[in-house]
Amino acid sequence: MSTPPASLRMVEVSGAEALWLLEGSELGRLVYPQRDLTVIRPGRHTWEYGRLVVRAPVQAAAVPLTATYQVDEVRAATGTGWTVTGAGPAEVITDPNEAAHYRRTLTGWTYGPHDTIVRLHPQTVAGFRLARGSAS
Repeated sequence: MSTPPASLRMVEVSGAEALWLLEGSELGRLVYPQRDLTVIRPGRHTWEYGRLVVRAPVQAAAVPLTATYQVDEVRAATGTGWTVTGAGPAEVITDPNEAAHYRRTLTGWTYGPHDTIVRLHPQTVAGFRLARGSAS
């Protein structure tokens, strides 16, 4: 008879660790409501001056006043990883010079009318680590 695998659990991380994980990643998902649906779009991001700048395939007119951005890294083989979510006011970057700068530094998923640069001012940043074993 084999022993059961150690159970998976979620461990909340501190705000500082959540920011560190967010800053150290580059891919995530922009999440926002649109009519009766939840829209989820892939994004590339950078963290600058306490704000998150996201390049995502979304029409500028569709970006709401508030949005959520989620990043994660999950290792399926070990059942470990982490997830971080930041939420707050969002705005489309319309200044052509600033937008051009981020288009040079953040690789886009698409080009044209669905290629938008969004600045998110996170009011909350929270995260969890996925771990094996019992709580200590």
